[in-house]
Amino acid sequence: METPRTNVAVNELTFSLYQRHLHPELFSIYARRLLKTHSYEATIWVTGCSHVVTVYANAASLTEVISTPGQLLPDRGLIDRFQFQGQRMHQCKLSQGLSYQTEFQVEKMSANLYRQSHLDIQKFARTRGVFVDFSHFDTDGLNPFSYIDYEARKNELNIHTFHAYPDQTTIIKTLSLFEIH
Repeated sequence: METPRTNVAVNELTFSLYQRHLHPELFSIYARRLLKTHSYEATIWVTGCSHVVTVYANAASLTEVISTPGQLLPDRGLIDRFQFQGQRMHQCKLSQGLSYQTEFQVEKMSANLYRQSHLDIQKFARTRGVFVDFSHFDTDGLNPFSYIDYEARKNELNIHTFHAYPDQTTIIKTLSLFEIH
């Protein structure tokens, strides 16, 4: 498996939303989860300090992607794409009964606040969700990591992600909701 891209500038990361699934061959996947309910199926992949989440329901699919610079992604099925900066909200509703909303925040912190937030999230992450620690990229005793917490309900999937970049004292937080109607 190739080395994860954890040393990129956060403002170079891209958020993309697709009305289709993306092939796993496009990514280096460090952890994965498959969720199934009566109403939908979902895949969650940690792809370095980034992620891919796809929800399949009612013959439709939506895929949320955080990608690094140079990541080859298709244009087919692309709904929206933008760079990570500050705070942002986005929502859409598909005619096939699937809706989506997300909000994200790029949080640049002081060294002390970052260290405490980093340790708090790491501690919580070890009890639930998907946590991947990239220990070979240690920065002052802190490792980059990706943590994806999820709550699968009957007709909705809540995804809360944290991607930690200690070399930039920055954490990217996303909160996404996929709803099936």
